[in-house]
Amino acid sequence: KTRLIAGCGYVGRRLAESLGKTGISGLVRSEESSRELAGMGITPVRCDLGRTAVGLPSTRGTDIYYLLPPPKTGVVDSFMENFLQGLEGSGPPRRIVYLGTTGVYGDCRGEWVDESTPVNPKADRALRRLDAEQQLQAWVRHQDTELVRLRVAGIYGPDKLPLQRLRAGKPMVAERHAPWTNRIHVDDLVQVLQAAMVRGRNGEVYNVTDGQPGNMAAYFNRVADFAGLPRPAVIDPSAGEQALSAGLRSYLAESRRIDNRKMLRELGVELRYPTLEQGLAACFSVR
Repeated sequence: KTRLIAGCGYVGRRLAESLGKTGISGLVRSEESSRELAGMGITPVRCDLGRTAVGLPSTRGTDIYYLLPPPKTGVVDSFMENFLQGLEGSGPPRRIVYLGTTGVYGDCRGEWVDESTPVNPKADRALRRLDAEQQLQAWVRHQDTELVRLRVAGIYGPDKLPLQRLRAGKPMVAERHAPWTNRIHVDDLVQVLQAAMVRGRNGEVYNVTDGQPGNMAAYFNRVADFAGLPRPAVIDPSAGEQALSAGLRSYLAESRRIDNRKMLRELGVELRYPTLEQGLAACFSVR
């Protein structure tokens, strides 16, 4: 079986390793990434989706994992548009598993969210993700291709922790003012991606999280504790505009708790790191 990982970066390379690398192609943008994939035994497919529709090898009957983030601006995912144009010439894949975001639910004021919750994105980053979902849904309606959409919480793991921010001594709001957030360890996400390709029901959406919502400020504090760094200085929320980045402020403006029971039930995944404590312990044991 041939498989294409579109966006073979932090998550994609771990996925390729888990799949065994045989018969796997990875779509990347740069020559450096192409060389790195080739060195790993993964066939590189180089294309800048920001400029052109991708020229793909045959994808007829292929399994595709689409992990590419959208452009950094706007409310439309032009990368997805170009990718789908490329598929028109390379043949319909058997199934596409799309890695999206729980951000499409918008601000739920701390309430629990499951897959039946209506989407309500407000931030441009979430609107781009919803646009990608909708493009995929429209495309597969006219193809002999299955689609499974994953709405993924914040990803953490080795080399994907806010250590640079902590070392820089940047502040954070107090835990009592911070919103509910959700996360998934990268190793568990890799498990879910593979399970979705095999066991996910065609047309379904699955929320991907460890099922243990936390507090954003508490997350930064626990990472600092594990790393042996000072916890962030606490600031008043009213000072956020001057002290916090626009990106972080947008995350602080939304609060939701994500239910993962459908994922566990239908995909049959047993999480390796069902709690943040276990996940962080694993991250720092390999450093």
